[in-house]
Formats: sequence, C-alpha cells, structure tokens
Amino acid sequence: MTTDQIILFALFGAVFALLLWGRWRYDIVAFAALMAGVVLGVVPSKDAFSGFGHPATLVVALVLVVSAGLVRSGAVFLITRTMVDSSRALGTHIALMGGIGGVLSAFMNNVAALALLMPVDVQTARKAGRAPGLSLMPLSFATILGGMVTLIGTPPNIIIAAIREEQLGAPFRMFDFAPVGGVAAIAGLAFVALIGWRFIPQREGSVLATSDIGSYIAELTVPEDSDQIGKRLAELQETAQKTDVALLGLIRDGKRRYGTALNSVLRAGDVLVLEAQPDALDEFRAALSLAFSDAERTERLEAEGEGLDVLELVVPEGARIAGKTAQSIGLHWRQRSVLMGLSRQGKRITEQMRKTTIQPGDILLLLVPKDRGDDVAEWLGALPLAARGLSVTQDSKTWLAIGLFGAAVAGASFGLIYLPVALGLVVTAYVLTRIVPLNELYSHIEWPVVVLLGSMIPLGAALQDAGGTELIAGALNDLTEGMPPWVILTVLMVVTMSLSDVLNNTATTIVAAPVGIQMAQSLNVSPDPFLMAVAIAASSAFLTPIGHKNNTLILGPGSYQFGDYWRMGLPLEIIVIAVSIPAILIFWPL
Repeated sequence: MTTDQIILFALFGAVFALLLWGRWRYDIVAFAALMAGVVLGVVPSKDAFSGFGHPATLVVALVLVVSAGLVRSGAVFLITRTMVDSSRALGTHIALMGGIGGVLSAFMNNVAALALLMPVDVQTARKAGRAPGLSLMPLSFATILGGMVTLIGTPPNIIIAAIREEQLGAPFRMFDFAPVGGVAAIAGLAFVALIGWRFIPQREGSVLATSDIGSYIAELTVPEDSDQIGKRLAELQETAQKTDVALLGLIRDGKRRYGTALNSVLRAGDVLVLEAQPDALDEFRAALSLAFSDAERTERLEAEGEGLDVLELVVPEGARIAGKTAQSIGLHWRQRSVLMGLSRQGKRITEQMRKTTIQPGDILLLLVPKDRGDDVAEWLGALPLAARGLSVTQDSKTWLAIGLFGAAVAGASFGLIYLPVALGLVVTAYVLTRIVPLNELYSHIEWPVVVLLGSMIPLGAALQDAGGTELIAGALNDLTEGMPPWVILTVLMVVTMSLSDVLNNTATTIVAAPVGIQMAQSLNVSPDPFLMAVAIAASSAFLTPIGHKNNTLILGPGSYQFGDYWRMGLPLEIIVIAVSIPAILIFWPL
C-alpha cells in the first residue's frame, strides 16, 4: 500500500471506531477527519469543501424542507386521519401503519416519515391499551424499507445516484430503484406485519413523553362556507375520536348549550367547545376546515402575512391578564392574538373562552402572529413554556403542496428537470406561498447530516483516487474468485449490511459504492447490479438501534433494549438479501 492509502484507511478506521464509540457526534467526527485529511495532504485543499456543494448533500437538505412543507400543509394528516383506527387487531394495525409509512417514506425522508407517524402510533397504542413497543419497531422498519423504493427516499440512494453520475456519466433516475427496492420492501413489510412483530419481547413500557400539561378546553368556530353546516354535532364524533379530541358542547349566540348539544344542527358562527392537546386540536381543525375564531378575527390573523405561531403561557400572580378576561384587556385588537384554549388543572370552564376570567396558575394556548410570541408574553406578563414544536397546519394549502411536489417528482422522473433543481423549485414555491414560513426554512434542515455528507464525500473521493477502493474490491474478488455472480453479490450485500448495522448508512454507502464499481470492472460486468446491491444493503440496518436514525428514535418510546432489535431484524435482513439478489439479476442483469 502507498502512504496515501495507509493514511486514508487509518482515517476511515478512526472515523468508524469513533462512530461506534459514540462519544462525539457523527458530524464532528467526520469534519475532524476531513480537516486531518487536508492537513496530511491526502485531500487536496481545493476539494476540501466540495462535498457541501455536492448534489447528494443538496438533495438531502431539500428533501427535509419539502417533508416539513407536506406536514405543515396537512397533506400527510389527510392520509393518516382517514386510515388509523385503534380498534383494529395488532397485526392489522401494523400492516396498515407499515403500508402508510412505507409509501410516505418513498416520497419523503424516511426519518421525517417516522417522526410524523410515531405519535399517531403511540396514541393508537394508548387507546388500544397496549404497549407501544409492540408496534413502534415494525413501523420503524417499514419506513426504512419504504425508503428503498425511490431516489429521494433515503440518503444512500441519493449518494449512489451521484456516484454513478460521477464515475459512469449518468445518475440513476427517480424510480430506477423501484423494481429491486419495491420487491425488498414488499417482502419485508409482509414479514414484519405477519410474523416479525411476534418476535418483539412482550414487555410493558413507557409511552412517548408528552407534556405534563393536561388537555386544554378550547373553542373552534364553524365558518360561513363550512361543509359542516347542516350536520349534527354528533356526526363529528368519529373525526373527534380519531384525532383524540373530546366534544364538550356548543356555543350559539353567546349561550352555551348543554344536554341537547350533540343533536344540534350546526350553523355558521357556531362555536364548538372541545378538550384536546394542542396538536390534536390542530389536526381536528384541519380535518374539518374549522376556524380558530370568528370570521373578523380570522381575517385579521390571516392578514398578518408571515404566518401564525402557537404559544403556551403560564399565568403567574401579578400578570396583566390575571383576574381579567381576554376580551376585557383587548388581547385580539391590541396584540392580534386569539385565546384558543385554557388549561385549569382539570377544573370545569363554563363561559365562552374570551369571556372567561383568567386565574393565576392557568395555562393559556394562544394563536399569535409569527415571531411575536415573546412580545405577547411580555405584554401579558405571562411565562412561556418550553417549546413543543407546535405549529398551525395550513390546511387550505394541502392540495397546492401536493400538486407542487407531485409536479416536481413527475418532472424529475421523466428526465424533464434535474432532481436537485426540481426540489429547489418546490422549496422556493413553498416559501413564496407561505406553506413553509421563511423564518423556519433553515430550521427544518438537519445540519449534522449535511456536515456529515459534506465531510465524507471528499474523503471517499480521495480514497478512490488513491486506489483504496481497488484494494478492497480486490480483496473481495479474491474471496469470491470462481464463484457464481449471485454469490459475489451476496457477499457484497452481507459486508455492506454488516457495516451499516454499526455505522451511519451514509458513511457506509460512500465507502461501499466505489468498491462495488471496482468489483464490477474487475469482473468486466455492468456495475449497476453491484450499485443496487449496495443501495439495498446500506439501507438495511435492522440489527441495532445505532445503525439507522429511525431505530434510535424509537429506542426510548418503545422501551427497547439494545438486544431487542436483532430478534426481528436478523430474519428481516436475511429475507431482504434472499429476495433482492434474484430481483437484481432479473432487472439489472450483469
């Protein structure tokens, strides 16, 4: 080996060891390795930061923003609220949630897909009276499997497409991964839903840590053009149950209706009285296209332009609002804010929300203009609670968000537009139409992942330029010499999968993809089947909680132990290899 090869292998070995150790975050480890490579002369200074402008890095960042836009617009709630039911048998629930997760993660980042569905799954477990650990691991695995199907579903596919473009002249297109990835995903989902979940240890566990705050008593208004006009209040019960909202009553003409409220036929301007957590309240509102307040207040709020924030405030002694009502202090006309809900330690609230006298110790749920939360809290003399990531679903823009994203996917799929450009146009449109507020644009990007990619890509290129990938490929070729092609692909998949189980799948892909190309070239065959093998294997991290972020996300909420994952993960990895090898040889012949 040359000196450069020795240095680069040592750097990669140090990166892998430190990632396994876990003492320092992966982005710091990768960036430090990049700087060391520059100082030691194995990475040219002019190429040191080339990875940050690499298409793979840009696509990963843009996909996260697009995913946030789809969530904020209510596009994803449109699917989940109509399909999830706590009364279903566990196997049926896992199959349905896994299917939804798999489809979503094919078209949005699979970490974002799990983050979206995990609270839904935990709420369903609560209602069904079972431990969430029985369904969270299948959901995590399903979202990982779904990401294999398209170019944008998971970072390994994006990286492999970019490497193919650099070395072979053309990238993989949006659905080039679908034949093999789809077969692996369908087989994996079938195993997880029918058999795999039975391997999960039956242990009672904690559920997602939600706020210690109780539910809020809140009000939503039936707008003039609402589809709910003419329905009885009782007809909204099904949607209320699905979104975990309790319907308490109805206010009409300023008067609270009690016993006969459920039989009341809804009119424009009616106010529904509810009990719910903030996120459930917003989902219920978006599902039925209800308003936060009356028409005049809603128009003024929407006229604020930059969007709305949801704010939770505790009322201390001496606060401006203590002993007064929201109406008497002019909360709306002075601060352009609306009192959405009130939590009073389980005590009953019988008056209309804005006419209710606020007491010290109450917790207020306010709708305020974007970035005005601190000013409103100071004016009220109230104390903000720690942020819970609450946001207002832009339900009026649901189909606009879906249409923009669908057009971009279609354009990229048919080769009409370069994928990073298509996603960039979607992000621009989301910002201009305020689906994603401008001041939240960069907060949705997972910067540690960007730094990891930007740092590892130049190191991977340096290893290839120095001939390091040829050495690895040569060792694997020697190991598999004289063996049939399916055995060679199997060995490559097993090695890649093993690395991905203990390392970040991004780092694994950057090393393994060039090795696959080198193996193909030494055998004088097409590199595409080898790249597909790497793509599937790098995404198949099912044995440990550290191999994929989705597995890490469910570790606490599911009350899992480190050794729980392999019970379902090992047979799943075997199934993935068993169905992927024939699919690769059929759809991507040597």
